[in-house]
Amino acid sequence: MGWIQLQLSTTPDLAEDLESLLEANRSLAITLVDAADQPVFEPIRGETPLWDSIILKALFPAETDPEKLIQQLNKSYLPKKLPPVELKVLEDEDWERAWMDNFKPLCFGDNLWICPSWATAPKPEAVNIMLDPGLAFGTGTHPTTALCLSWLDQQELKNQVIIDYGCGSGILGIAALLLGAEQVIGVDNDPQALIASSNNCEKNQIDPARFPTYLPKEFVEEIKLQNIKPTDTLLANILAGPLIDLAAYLAALVKPNGGILLSGILEEQAESVRIAYEPWFKFEPITSQDGWVRIAGHRIA
Repeated sequence: MGWIQLQLSTTPDLAEDLESLLEANRSLAITLVDAADQPVFEPIRGETPLWDSIILKALFPAETDPEKLIQQLNKSYLPKKLPPVELKVLEDEDWERAWMDNFKPLCFGDNLWICPSWATAPKPEAVNIMLDPGLAFGTGTHPTTALCLSWLDQQELKNQVIIDYGCGSGILGIAALLLGAEQVIGVDNDPQALIASSNNCEKNQIDPARFPTYLPKEFVEEIKLQNIKPTDTLLANILAGPLIDLAAYLAALVKPNGGILLSGILEEQAESVRIAYEPWFKFEPITSQDGWVRIAGHRIA
């Protein structure tokens, strides 16, 4: 069995309408691709930023009549004009296998590995997190996540209680637990992230009681009830803007001499973030990777 691939160029303001159009005409899969090698940085959860110039690709069954398909798309898109369309036939292949082959075990620091569930852990004696690519952010491939994992690998976390603010897939919290932390409290404004964190705990045989998760409003209520107290270490891999806005709030969540790890920060934003937290923390030298940085330090006693 083969496939017919339809391809057209568009812009962010038209992409959603065109996706809906293709879905309504029985496209089996739709992919958006950067048409101009423009970076899109890790977004705030709940947002889906797009490139300025987009190539939209859609798959249709091999038996689809290309001429009738284009006629129907043009008709359905009226009164707007459909962008120029390219069509080509793709040979059948094992798409799932090709997708899986893109994800290999990754090592962070000296002893921490992220392994897809279908892969064999390269070092069974190491700390191995089984984590499949999913909807929530955090599979270790983004530099911000890699910077945080490498930092965690070098810390003494035994018996610590940690807050993971912006927990995403739960990757940082699970890493901390497997590295010796007693409990991680996850917070995220995306309900899907809380589900992903719970699922990944199960995949790594972690008692969910060791990784409770909350939406931000629920988290605030737990603090008011004094069920959550200042923590040994706070992790916040989000973005520079929210980090700056939340500086006083996040600082108050860390006990004296407690640790903090901030990431999701571009190199040119690092100084602004550091200054925002400077009244409460003494920082280590900033570490960068591929244009992104992590800022780590300890709460002033």
